[in-house]
Amino acid sequence: MRILLDTNIIIHREASKVINPEIGNLFKWLDKLKLEKCVHPLTVEELNRNRDSETVKTMNIKIGNYHILKTQAPFDEIITEISARLDIDGNDINDSKILNEVYSGRVDILISEDKKIHIKAKLLNVSEKVYKIDAFLEKVNSEHPDLADYKVLAVKKSYFGEVDLADPFFDSFREDYQKFDMWFNAKSDYISYVCYQNDILSAFLFVKVEDESENYSDIVPIFSKKKRLKIGTFKVTSNGYKIGERFLKIIFDNAFSQKVKEIYVTIFDKRHEQQRLISLLEDWGFIFHGIKNTVNGEEKVYIKNFDRESPINIITPKLTYPFLSKESDVYIVPIYPAYHTELFPDSILNNESPKDFIENEPHRNALSKVYISRSHERSLNSGDLIVFYRTGGIYEGVATTIGVVESVITDIQDEATFLSLCRKRSVFTDEELKKHWNYNPYNKPTHLINRPFIVNFLYVFSYRKRPNLKWLNENGVIPNINDMPRGFRKISREDFTNIANYSIER
Repeated sequence: MRILLDTNIIIHREASKVINPEIGNLFKWLDKLKLEKCVHPLTVEELNRNRDSETVKTMNIKIGNYHILKTQAPFDEIITEISARLDIDGNDINDSKILNEVYSGRVDILISEDKKIHIKAKLLNVSEKVYKIDAFLEKVNSEHPDLADYKVLAVKKSYFGEVDLADPFFDSFREDYQKFDMWFNAKSDYISYVCYQNDILSAFLFVKVEDESENYSDIVPIFSKKKRLKIGTFKVTSNGYKIGERFLKIIFDNAFSQKVKEIYVTIFDKRHEQQRLISLLEDWGFIFHGIKNTVNGEEKVYIKNFDRESPINIITPKLTYPFLSKESDVYIVPIYPAYHTELFPDSILNNESPKDFIENEPHRNALSKVYISRSHERSLNSGDLIVFYRTGGIYEGVATTIGVVESVITDIQDEATFLSLCRKRSVFTDEELKKHWNYNPYNKPTHLINRPFIVNFLYVFSYRKRPNLKWLNENGVIPNINDMPRGFRKISREDFTNIANYSIER
């Protein structure tokens, strides 16, 4: 497999100072899997434009470790049109030329941190071949769990005073904030959320609630008076295990339980890790508000509206997550016990051991998940709600989880495409996915209606009190226990509300 590395990846990799620590993890995997590391001639040209002759000399020596593409793919009509519409300067045009190599099929995968490249890849329908570092690490961790460096990776609560402040993890905070150590020590009895990778700190989160009397005079434009949740400290090192999404769920859960109207964060954007965090927050509905003036410099301020009465975005549910539309259709769908808690760790049953479901897989940590189905009912739309029913009989079968549909993919042409679409979000191995695709040996490739389809959804909520099949039957949600839903089955909004009300009864 040929992996084309964008110019920003090469610069970060070969720089004398470590700019992006995740680069090392990326190259470890490229070497483990013996993938061919390719570089575009335009990257070499850019490296040679450096004003420091010694740097150029060093870079030219290091570039010998890569395969430099011998020719450049010509533009076709579609990429020419997209380039003309989106490219502003020569750098943008060069990025399009680099993207064109994967679009034309001359390389298998492009790895780039450039936002605009990913936008253009989506327009060209090649997003599945263009990865950011974190997404690529997630892909290889999912495909090769036997080669992963660690198995145990769990999020837990910890007092500040229990966390080693001398850990190099906090060096970037010390560089950005003059009195970081003093501030950290003063919080010794406060709760934080931490994640360790092989006993090395890899993620840290601190949140706090602020009431209407909080002073925001250093924020421009100034905040109005309302109850807010502040993300005080948030850092996640890239590892391909979706820890960032796991921590976002913690943020949203805190905001929901505290009934705040808004979530905000102040953050510098001078480091790659900060830019990556901003990108993640924007994906989940945070928008730029303004600037906070501090003794450490100007920080950017991002906010997320958390008013429960605000309109719901059913086309892109992430933007208004975790709130649900009151107008969307609702479906109930079964999920077998063997896969239930694997996909929904927060919905673990009382008779299951949490130790068996430590968050060491991307699909466990991810809020974005996939459900594979051969249901006759395929008319789900983005924004529709799903109640997941864990099968198990009259007493042990229970409704446990709510999800919201992001997208439904039914027109899947072949097994390879099916695997690539499922792999990152699914609980299934490649072999299990192949069995799903080839479930009916009499299917012909043209009979796509008999093939499985994919529902991409967001995990939203786990019921604390779970109605069992007996209750669902007696209350009309599943009126005939001899006619259990085998796939998606629409239920009424009244049924959905009754389940929700039952789940919060004391």
